[in-house]
Amino acid sequence: MSTEIVPQPTARPSWSTLSSYHKTKIAFLAAAFFSFVLSVSLWFLVDQEVGLFVGLWVPAIHSLGTLVLVGEDTK
Repeated sequence: MSTEIVPQPTARPSWSTLSSYHKTKIAFLAAAFFSFVLSVSLWFLVDQEVGLFVGLWVPAIHSLGTLVLVGEDTK
């Protein structure tokens, strides 16, 4: 008879256990993703110029996020 060790699944961190650094990082990534989806939608459904304008927000949001998070402590 063999005894097989089955690994226990690890618990994923919940929103309340995340540090403020990671919460801020997730917020900026979500904002950039939303901007990208909005940009593509506007490009195909409304007007290409409007979609291009909104598409320029994505790198701007990432740049702002970098500036905000540089001073944060990663602990």
